[in-house]
Amino acid sequence: MEIAIIGAGASGCFVAANITGTNSHVTVFEKTGKALQKVKASGGGRCNVTHAEDSVPELVGCYPRGKQLLKKSLYRFPPAKTVEWFEKRGVPLKTEADGRMFPVTDSSQTIMDCLSSEMMSNNATVLFHKAVERIETPQAGSSSFVLHFSDGTAFPADKVVVTTGGFPKPEQYHWLTQLGHTIQAPVPSLFTFNIPHHPITQLMGLSVPDAIVKIRGTKIGQRGPVLITHWGLSGPAILKTSAFAARELADRQYSFHVVINWLGDVADEELREEFLRQRREQGKQLIYQKNPFNLPKRLWEYMLQQSGIDTTTRWGDLPAAGQNSLMNRLIRDSYEVKGKTTFKEEFVTCGGITLAEVNPETLESRKVPGLYFAGEILDVDAITGGFNFQHAWSSAWIVAQSLVLSQKG
Repeated sequence: MEIAIIGAGASGCFVAANITGTNSHVTVFEKTGKALQKVKASGGGRCNVTHAEDSVPELVGCYPRGKQLLKKSLYRFPPAKTVEWFEKRGVPLKTEADGRMFPVTDSSQTIMDCLSSEMMSNNATVLFHKAVERIETPQAGSSSFVLHFSDGTAFPADKVVVTTGGFPKPEQYHWLTQLGHTIQAPVPSLFTFNIPHHPITQLMGLSVPDAIVKIRGTKIGQRGPVLITHWGLSGPAILKTSAFAARELADRQYSFHVVINWLGDVADEELREEFLRQRREQGKQLIYQKNPFNLPKRLWEYMLQQSGIDTTTRWGDLPAAGQNSLMNRLIRDSYEVKGKTTFKEEFVTCGGITLAEVNPETLESRKVPGLYFAGEILDVDAITGGFNFQHAWSSAWIVAQSLVLSQKG
C-alpha cells in the first residue's frame, strides 16, 4: 500500500513514525526545504513536547475548539502515552513546575532526531519542495489517489494523510474544498494584546503572577500571570484569553477593551475591608511605602499615580475619591486594545477542516474515503503549554493505527 503524507511537521512525521508492521511504503511531502520546523522552534529551542496533566476532562478544557473529538483522541493517546513513546526510544522527558514537559536534554534536536530515526526504521521517504496543488480522487476502475504538485509532477497513492498544519488564509485550503470539505475560516488563536502609547508600557518586564483577564462585553476570561511588555500585555492569562476569544476578537478586528483584576479573585467587599484595615492599623504609614497586595513596587506606584494619590498621602488620610479610583484600578483596570502581536515563535490558527466531516474513531474523511487528517489542519487548537503538540501526537497516532488496521483488515 502506498501512503502519502502531506506535511513534514510534528503530526506528519509522527504518523510516519508509527506505521509499523506492514508492507506499506510511506512518502512524506513537504513544501519547504526542512522538516519539523515548529518542533525545532518550540519552547525556545527546547521543545515543549506535552503537558503533565493526566485528567482528560482537565486536558480537554485547555482546547477552545474540538472538545468532542478530543474526548476520544486524548483518552486513546494521552500525555502518558506520549511520554512512554519517547522514553521507549531513549528520549526521557522531564516536568517543569508549570506542568510543561521537555526532553531532559533541553534540546528540540533530541525530539527531531528521535522522530527521524523512527521514520527511517519504517523506510519512510521525505521529499522536500513539494507543494500540493490538487488531489485527484480515485476514479472508476482505480483505487489510487493522484497528488499533483506545483512543480508539475504527480504521485499516485492508495491512502492520503493531510498534516499541513493550519493555513492563515482561506484560499490556501482550496485543494481541500475542491474535495467537498468545509473549512472553518482561519483566524489567529495565540497572540498578545497591543495597547499603543499607553503609559503602563513604561513598566515593561513587570509580571503579576495571579491576575484575572476579561474581554469587556463577553463572558470570556482567564486567570494566571500577566506580563507587561513594551507594546502592551502578554503572559499566560493574556494568551489563554486570546485563544478562547479568537473568533470574537477577529470579528472586532482586534479593537476591544480588556479588563484586569490585578489581585486575582479579590472582589469589592474584600478589597474595601482591606482598605479599612489599612486605615485602622497603618494609618500613619505613607501609602507609597506600604503596599499590602504584594504587587511589584513600580506597578503599585503607577496605580497610585494614575489614581491621583500624592506621594505624601498616608493611609489614614486617603480621600474617598482616591480610594475609589485605586480600587477600580486594582480590580477593574481597563485598557483599550488596538491590534495584536504573534507570541514569540508560536503561530497557531483557529480553523481548519470541519470536525463533523471527519470520523473521530479513525480521523478518516467522511467525504472522501481513504483521506485522513491529523494535527492543526483540523479545527482544533489549544492554549500554550504543550497541548497543541499533544493533539498532534494523539491525532497522528490514531491515523497511523487506522492505516495499519486497514491494511491488516
